[in-house]
Amino acid sequence: MRRRFFTLDVFTAKRFAGNPLAVVLEPQGLDTAAMQLIAREFGYPETVFVLPPDNPAHRAKLRIFTPATELPFAGHPTVGTAVLIGRLDGGGSRKFVLEENIGPVHCEISLTGPDLGRATFAVPRLPERAGEAADAASIAAVLNLDAADIGFDDFKPSRWSAGNPLTFVPLLSMAAIKRARPELTRFEPVIGAGGRAMAYLFCRETTEPGHDFHTRMFAPSAGVPEDPATGSAAAAFPGLLAASGGYRDGDHSLRLEQGYEMGRPSLIDLSFTLHGGALSAASIGGDAVVVTEGAIEA
Repeated sequence: MRRRFFTLDVFTAKRFAGNPLAVVLEPQGLDTAAMQLIAREFGYPETVFVLPPDNPAHRAKLRIFTPATELPFAGHPTVGTAVLIGRLDGGGSRKFVLEENIGPVHCEISLTGPDLGRATFAVPRLPERAGEAADAASIAAVLNLDAADIGFDDFKPSRWSAGNPLTFVPLLSMAAIKRARPELTRFEPVIGAGGRAMAYLFCRETTEPGHDFHTRMFAPSAGVPEDPATGSAAAAFPGLLAASGGYRDGDHSLRLEQGYEMGRPSLIDLSFTLHGGALSAASIGGDAVVVTEGAIEA
């Protein structure tokens, strides 16, 4: 059966930058194994399958796969699919709810061109601590860094999740973040802490002025050796930032840059609100542009 698909580049307004995404629009009849095979065939960090929603008040139900596994939630698939749905629905600005395995995700989109748009979504689950991270020396060793590269200000390695648990690794400098190279034989047990290993590296030095953090993400066991842009990590980031004590009550807006080492620069806009010293809301926003349209036989 021929099934229509689109590809988009996400967290960028320019084609051939950002994080590539495949979206299959007619997956009815495919089982989980077939969806996983198709995701592996595309080979993108994520492939989305758009199904009718369980709740008729919602716009669609999404299933999200890396080349190796299904995810309960991911940021760049949410942004890219929301922009594509807005385009297919006739453009303009609109709000709707997408169902993901994590739960309902409230989205707002605005189309800025025939193939270009912007989407923002409320983080469906506020970040929580996800156990203890390994010690700095062990993390440095599996990233081929020195222990002195790990940590700055009051930031230390920690684990957080807004749906996908990640180990957050603060690095002292841009030079350190560029040198990072996962040691695959030891990466999984040290970074995964008993689960799937995803390492999110960040530093305050940035490639471009006006940005707040430079980031990288490695998840080799998920079939993503390095990710150009990681919305689920950005969604968990405000948990760490709130816990650091470096942000006052009120609204905060940050711009995260990622993918520069891969030649796929990506920009993620993160907004969050603190009330009484605690995180009360967070949202992720970014651009997406359609790159290809076709059909897959599956």
